[in-house]
Amino acid sequence: MKSNDLITVDLDILGGTPVFKGTRVPVKTLFEYLENNYTLDEFLECFPSVTRELARRVLESSESALLTPVAA
Repeated sequence: MKSNDLITVDLDILGGTPVFKGTRVPVKTLFEYLENNYTLDEFLECFPSVTRELARRVLESSESALLTPVAA
């Protein structure tokens, strides 16, 4: 799955801040919640426009991007 299926970057939506597709919730907010020891359930409760599946896929995509070796 491509990141543009999960995330929208549009200057008309929060000035181009990456948001969960179909929402106005910045992706960064999910990482901030997790960094501050909130659970995924707590994040989803605060941002009901983000589905569990969408959040899970963004986390999986981020993990994959970070762990995939870069060709030299």
